[in-house]
Amino acid sequence: MTLKHIGGLRRAVGWKVQYAGAVELQRRLAPHAHFAVRGTVPRKLCRQVAEATYHQVWWPPFDTAVYTVDNPPVWAADRRSYVDSKTREPLRTWAQAIDAIEQAEAPVPAHVVRLGHIDPREIKGVEPGTRDAERTIRYVTKYVTKDLVEHARTRSEAQRAHAERLHAELAVLPCSATCANWLLYGVQPDHARKGLVPGRCQGRVHQRRTLGFTGRRVLVSRQWSQKTLADYRADGRAWVRAILAGGVGDHDQAVTDDEPGSRYVFEPVRPDDPDVPPYQLRILRAISARIRWKDELAAARARHDAASRSSPQVSATAGLAAA
Repeated sequence: MTLKHIGGLRRAVGWKVQYAGAVELQRRLAPHAHFAVRGTVPRKLCRQVAEATYHQVWWPPFDTAVYTVDNPPVWAADRRSYVDSKTREPLRTWAQAIDAIEQAEAPVPAHVVRLGHIDPREIKGVEPGTRDAERTIRYVTKYVTKDLVEHARTRSEAQRAHAERLHAELAVLPCSATCANWLLYGVQPDHARKGLVPGRCQGRVHQRRTLGFTGRRVLVSRQWSQKTLADYRADGRAWVRAILAGGVGDHDQAVTDDEPGSRYVFEPVRPDDPDVPPYQLRILRAISARIRWKDELAAARARHDAASRSSPQVSATAGLAAA
């Protein structure tokens, strides 16, 4: 939806909008985005484009389940399709379900997603060198290096219950045309095959760490900085190494396989290899190393911040006309 909004904004203003931003989750687990845009766009136009931005999902209906996870349709090898476990009648194929939508007298989409509301108070210009410039850029980019669910950690029993209800609902909703959950709604997934288990789809939409959000969390136009998301991740790793000044490199498992010439050699191991400790011990060591790295990074950042306060600052918004 965010990219749809940017596309509509580009058509409305008549020039190629350059943008950078990230998506976060609010405490109520609704997606929320922060964007910086180069150029000057009227607030009224931003609101109009937002109100006109929507996406229709033309899928078979999935508001009422026909089967349950405990009693799903079964695979019939002789028919090479899924059938009702009692009547042995085959379920509608994906092509038949789509044809039914097209042949309806008044077809309606299964779901309509709208962009939502843009607070006009949050639309403001940013000029380089101003008092709010650095703070605004930090506010927009603070979620770039964080995991999605880290934004909305549960802090109460009510929030935990809400997250559990959302995850339980997402576990049985279809995420794509090939999702096994279509079996619960009396429809065979596209390219159905033996072995599909509804309620156990491995798609990102069903996982707790994404909670229904499967799009790109970091959205940056190539013209913004001539960098891709992989480039930004590499910059993040370089920043961590610079802050730590090589302190982490002395610990085990600190050097990754993307560093040529490292003193580590990676090779496959056999289950009976006597040099490999039990997996329980390896897990505990990994957890301990991650905690140690976070503590060292926090301490290094504190030292860096203390030192930077006594030296001149360089603006991160140099060349930024407006956002």
